[in-house]
Amino acid sequence: MDEKVRERQAQFVLREWTLGQVLDHTVKRFPDNEALVYADRNYRKTWREFSETVDQFAKGLMALGVKKGEKVAVWATNVPYWVPLQFATAKIGAVLLTVNTNYREHELRYLLSHSDCENLFLIDGLREHDFLATIYNLAPELRTRPRGDLRCEALPHLKRVCFLGAEKHRGMYSVPEIFAMSAMTSDVEYKARQDSLDPWDVINMQYTSGTTGFPRGVMLTHVGVGLNGYWIGRHQGFTEKDRLCLTVPLFHCYGCVLGVMAAVNHGTTMVILETFNPLHALSAVDGERCTALYGVPTMFLAELEHKLFKRFDVSSLRTGIMSGSVCPEPLMRRVLEEMHMREITICYGLTEGSPVMTQSDVNDSISVRCETVGCAMPGIEVRIGDPETCEELPRGQVGEILCRGYNVMKGYYKMPEDTASTISPEGWLHSGDLGVMDEHGYVRVTGRIKDMIIRGGENVYPREVEEFLLGMEGVVDAQVVAVPSRKYGEEVGVFIIAKEGFDIQPEDVRDYCRGKISWFKIPRYVALVDKYPLTGSGKIQKYKLREMAAERWPEPMLEQK
Repeated sequence: MDEKVRERQAQFVLREWTLGQVLDHTVKRFPDNEALVYADRNYRKTWREFSETVDQFAKGLMALGVKKGEKVAVWATNVPYWVPLQFATAKIGAVLLTVNTNYREHELRYLLSHSDCENLFLIDGLREHDFLATIYNLAPELRTRPRGDLRCEALPHLKRVCFLGAEKHRGMYSVPEIFAMSAMTSDVEYKARQDSLDPWDVINMQYTSGTTGFPRGVMLTHVGVGLNGYWIGRHQGFTEKDRLCLTVPLFHCYGCVLGVMAAVNHGTTMVILETFNPLHALSAVDGERCTALYGVPTMFLAELEHKLFKRFDVSSLRTGIMSGSVCPEPLMRRVLEEMHMREITICYGLTEGSPVMTQSDVNDSISVRCETVGCAMPGIEVRIGDPETCEELPRGQVGEILCRGYNVMKGYYKMPEDTASTISPEGWLHSGDLGVMDEHGYVRVTGRIKDMIIRGGENVYPREVEEFLLGMEGVVDAQVVAVPSRKYGEEVGVFIIAKEGFDIQPEDVRDYCRGKISWFKIPRYVALVDKYPLTGSGKIQKYKLREMAAERWPEPMLEQK
């Protein structure tokens, strides 16, 4: 075992705590420190106040009838009640089901239906997307059925819909109403519910698409996300004196684990933005004297390139995480020098791994932090293996990145075959990514076995988009591939074969997609072709399509300033 990896593993102790116990431990240590801040509205909660909000929320949910093991979906931006809901559900043994705010009606219907979801919290909408109109369209019975007694034909498991705010809407409970109902749950009942929990219970479900293109519910445990968050924060040197500016969505593991759980484990203050805006991020860092900042490379670039960047004092920054896609070295150097983030780290993993399996250290060289994704986290084995057998390959040889440990998901909800193909009998989790490990245990990602596209930190699965486009009039076939992008890492491109007599223009394809699928899945690049490159057995050669895309739609590399 390599020295750095050996040192990390020697530090590891399996802490089998529930998320409620993690929070209670921090509240006991730092009751009067700030826990949660929204600088743009001067919303501030100490750890004691935050904990009281969580308990009131949790008791209210119990009074509503939310039982242990029930799913509670949250479809919202990073509003102030989001994080309290995350811990309230955990304290009563409900499963938080995070919903991408970019989802449209057919995606939401699939998630709620496949997950057998009983409860939904939502906000009014985001930009031009009306969430309320969407749920009323999916569940028109909300307008006529008594609250708490929803009987929805399209979503038979759905019992309750709640608004994640103070406003009242027909058929829904508001947060103040749920808080008022908390008086109906006794302290004895609340404690009994918490005492019934097992740290290895599933506490979080996030839907991520597979190679089949159909989203799968990843089941994560208290221990998985709680302990992963601890080490993520530990490797950044987090303490109760740090203040983390969290700009990434909470519905991603990046937000709710790398961000929230890293902060809660160490008593670090969370300074949260409801949605990302480079100006608001810079203002929050300056005004709140944040010591850490998160984002995908695109976000850091937007902050650095903002015309008012130099007007803000960001010298308080020390560390943070850049993740979601490959970080170009020129950008990393600018972040270190112009944003003072000398101790910024890189994380790598996947939702199925709770999610981080490797992370760089604050004292690793710039080249290590740009060219690798760090080495194995404590308590997690990482190897480069044969994709079929999981047998470990020699150092320097390319293979699949695999991991094994406390962090591996319980499985995919109601998908045993997919689970079996993703986790080996010996417990190795397949990442689907190709990589190489050097003699010091550092991992470098070299490509993907899957065809997944990562656009600015958002996962796009080609088959899902392809099947959607096959519903467009005049489309015979559609093949979606990644197109290299300076700004987003990758963009979505599609090669279409059209029916005879149909002249399909790129804007026609985008118009067909708008409002029906998530905006980041809409192809930026569209080309009509007569045929696809095929193997001798007639299979489409996607790698050749990717090569064609890179040649057809080249973008300049990020240049150092």
